Amino acid sequence: MNLRPIASVLTVLFAACQGGPTSEPAPVPEPPAQRSVTVYMYSDYIDPELLTAFEQTTGIDLRLDVYETTEDMMAKLKQSPGQYDVVVVSDHAIPLLARTGALAPLDKAKIRNLGNLDARFLNPPYDPGNAWSLPYQWGTMGLMYRKDRVPALEPTWGVVLEAARQPGPLVLIDSMRDMMAAALIYQGRSVNSHDPAELKAAGDAILAAKTDKVVGFEGGVGGVKRVLAGDATLAIVYNGDAIREPDPNVDFVIPREGTIIWMDAMTLVAGSSHQDEAYAFIDYILDAEVGAALSNWNRYPTPNAASLPSITPEDRANPIIYPPDEVVAKMEYLADVGEDTRLYDEIWTGIKAR
Repeated sequence: MNLRPIASVLTVLFAACQGGPTSEPAPVPEPPAQRSVTVYMYSDYIDPELLTAFEQTTGIDLRLDVYETTEDMMAKLKQSPGQYDVVVVSDHAIPLLARTGALAPLDKAKIRNLGNLDARFLNPPYDPGNAWSLPYQWGTMGLMYRKDRVPALEPTWGVVLEAARQPGPLVLIDSMRDMMAAALIYQGRSVNSHDPAELKAAGDAILAAKTDKVVGFEGGVGGVKRVLAGDATLAIVYNGDAIREPDPNVDFVIPREGTIIWMDAMTLVAGSSHQDEAYAFIDYILDAEVGAALSNWNRYPTPNAASLPSITPEDRANPIIYPPDEVVAKMEYLADVGEDTRLYDEIWTGIKAR
């Protein structure tokens, strides 16, 4: 009888009892951490189905938080640094956010779809060379009104700013630079004025417009809802918001004096711990078909030239969404006014307090 196999087994068992070396099972690898990105943007600004599609396409968990005004957004970024990875911000806020260290410069080599953008929206005055931002959506600001109450609204900022011409309950826009811009344009000034006298005159005009017909200040979406509900006859709103929910009793006009052209742009937050995921989101939005789906849903014009063939034909032909060149020529971008932001803030605080 060969006892060697039995002896070998006993040796192994003895070694195990004595704490000697044995063959241990291989450690179970930990599952990879879930990749995620947190995006901060205006409310009602992206189709929820696009968020789901992004997650399914990339495997990245997307968390969305929303705000109503630029002032709200800037306060939140200051109070909660590191909470967000991508922030969609209004053009004029970009230089200030960059100057205060809130943004990280973009590595455009990481954005495959950069070439899809319309060249006229690259190298903008608010961000030369697109060092900090890339376009998300653009648009204009004007007057949304109930034509069942005012069949032929005169297309002028005067119907808001002159008490005698106000047609009924109206809503002013709850955005400092946009509301000041309306008054400055009406008075023949630049929306980026640095002149204290011009700014005071614009502020005085807004104060004088706060008659008992003004039912409040609202963000663009809020103003639209008040008009649709019949609580207001007129509101200052953004063009895409005004036509997203068609109503035969409602119309939108751009005042003849001109208006702003705005660009909401995607920025990378400084200190983001999910930069690769942030770039994945930015690149996803710049995809031609995604860009078209975005604009077909929120009814804002796309800055993506590659998306234009897939835009709904009715929207592409709609001058409210894509204003003709002669109307665009009378529009002005909001720019960073540097230290004179303090003057705007002081005037705006006085307007809201009274």
